[in-house]
Amino acid sequence: MGHIAKNRDQLIARVRRIAGQVGAVERSIQAEAGCSETLHLVAAVRGAVAGLMDELVEEHLREHVAAEGLSDEERKAGADELSTVLRRHFR
Repeated sequence: MGHIAKNRDQLIARVRRIAGQVGAVERSIQAEAGCSETLHLVAAVRGAVAGLMDELVEEHLREHVAAEGLSDEERKAGADELSTVLRRHFR
Protein backbone atom coordinates (compact mmCIF):
# COMPACT_ATOMS: atom_id res chain seq x y z
CA MET A 1 0.00 0.00 0.00
CA GLY A 2 2.34 2.73 -1.18
CA HIS A 3 -0.33 5.40 -0.92
CA ILE A 4 -0.07 5.30 2.88
CA ALA A 5 3.25 7.10 2.49
CA LYS A 6 1.28 10.30 1.80
CA ASN A 7 0.19 10.55 5.42
CA ARG A 8 2.81 8.24 6.92
CA ASP A 9 3.91 10.67 9.64
CA GLN A 10 0.35 11.22 10.86
CA LEU A 11 -0.31 7.49 10.95
CA ILE A 12 2.89 6.81 12.86
CA ALA A 13 1.99 9.53 15.38
CA ARG A 14 -1.43 7.96 15.79
CA VAL A 15 0.05 4.49 16.34
CA ARG A 16 2.47 5.91 18.91
CA ARG A 17 -0.43 7.51 20.80
CA ILE A 18 -2.18 4.14 20.80
CA ALA A 19 1.01 2.51 22.11
CA GLY A 20 1.03 5.09 24.90
CA GLN A 21 -2.56 4.26 25.74
CA VAL A 22 -1.75 0.54 25.87
CA GLY A 23 1.16 1.38 28.18
CA ALA A 24 -1.28 3.23 30.44
CA VAL A 25 -3.44 0.09 30.63
CA GLU A 26 -0.39 -1.96 31.60
CA ARG A 27 0.60 0.55 34.29
CA SER A 28 -2.97 0.61 35.59
CA ILE A 29 -3.01 -3.16 35.97
CA GLN A 30 0.45 -3.21 37.58
CA ALA A 31 -0.63 -0.54 40.04
CA GLU A 32 -3.78 -2.51 40.86
CA ALA A 33 -5.93 0.48 39.95
CA GLY A 34 -9.67 0.24 40.21
CA CYS A 35 -11.37 -1.87 37.57
CA SER A 36 -13.46 1.09 36.42
CA GLU A 37 -10.36 3.16 35.72
CA THR A 38 -8.73 0.31 33.81
CA LEU A 39 -11.90 -0.34 31.83
CA HIS A 40 -12.00 3.31 30.78
CA LEU A 41 -8.40 3.08 29.59
CA VAL A 42 -9.16 -0.09 27.61
CA ALA A 43 -12.22 1.56 26.07
CA ALA A 44 -10.05 4.48 24.98
CA VAL A 45 -7.58 2.09 23.33
CA ARG A 46 -10.40 0.31 21.54
CA GLY A 47 -11.77 3.60 20.26
CA ALA A 48 -8.36 4.74 19.08
CA VAL A 49 -7.69 1.48 17.23
CA ALA A 50 -11.18 1.62 15.68
CA GLY A 51 -10.48 5.16 14.48
CA LEU A 52 -7.21 4.04 12.91
CA MET A 53 -8.96 1.11 11.26
CA ASP A 54 -11.66 3.44 9.88
CA GLU A 55 -9.04 5.72 8.39
CA LEU A 56 -7.11 2.88 6.77
CA VAL A 57 -10.27 1.24 5.39
CA GLU A 58 -11.41 4.53 3.88
CA GLU A 59 -8.01 5.07 2.30
CA HIS A 60 -8.01 1.54 0.89
CA LEU A 61 -11.48 2.05 -0.59
CA ARG A 62 -10.48 5.33 -2.21
CA GLU A 63 -7.20 4.00 -3.65
CA HIS A 64 -7.97 0.37 -4.47
CA VAL A 65 -11.71 0.13 -5.11
CA ALA A 66 -13.17 3.51 -6.07
CA ALA A 67 -10.24 5.31 -7.69
CA GLU A 68 -10.64 6.46 -11.25
CA GLY A 69 -8.70 4.53 -13.85
CA LEU A 70 -8.73 1.17 -12.09
CA SER A 71 -9.55 -1.88 -14.15
CA ASP A 72 -12.35 -4.19 -13.07
CA GLU A 73 -9.66 -6.69 -12.12
CA GLU A 74 -7.90 -4.15 -9.87
CA ARG A 75 -11.20 -3.14 -8.24
CA LYS A 76 -12.06 -6.77 -7.55
CA ALA A 77 -8.61 -7.41 -6.07
CA GLY A 78 -8.94 -4.35 -3.83
CA ALA A 79 -12.42 -5.38 -2.71
CA ASP A 80 -11.27 -8.94 -2.03
CA GLU A 81 -8.34 -7.68 0.08
CA LEU A 82 -10.64 -5.47 2.10
CA SER A 83 -13.19 -8.23 2.54
CA THR A 84 -10.52 -10.54 3.97
CA VAL A 85 -9.35 -7.88 6.41
CA LEU A 86 -12.88 -7.03 7.54
CA ARG A 87 -13.76 -10.68 8.12
CA ARG A 88 -10.70 -11.00 10.35
CA HIS A 89 -11.50 -7.71 12.09
CA PHE A 90 -15.09 -8.61 12.95
CA ARG A 91 -14.37 -12.06 14.39
